[in-house]
Amino acid sequence: MADESEEEAREQLKAALWFAVGKMVDEETLRRNRNVTPQFIGALTEMVWAQIENVALDLENFSRHAGRTTINTDDVLLLARRNQDLHAIIKDFVDKQKAAKAKGKLKR
Repeated sequence: MADESEEEAREQLKAALWFAVGKMVDEETLRRNRNVTPQFIGALTEMVWAQIENVALDLENFSRHAGRTTINTDDVLLLARRNQDLHAIIKDFVDKQKAAKAKGKLKR
């Protein structure tokens, strides 16, 4: 029973991803006056899904290695370490969020 509901949730997520990828591809094809096939959208969706699964596993492993059961921003920053530009964007965002949170605590 649990496997069935888990598989159903997985299929719903994949369908939502297919829709989102299809929408983005449609917007780009209209903007660039190009055409793509449904097979292209399907292949792109499968590729994105595989990447999402890899990222999720890496984040879980980083968290587990640190002795935590919850993924946090340190895990995301560790994942982005090989892409300097992405790492800088995420680090800047995290720093701003922490500063805003600290500022909110000071007002109390």
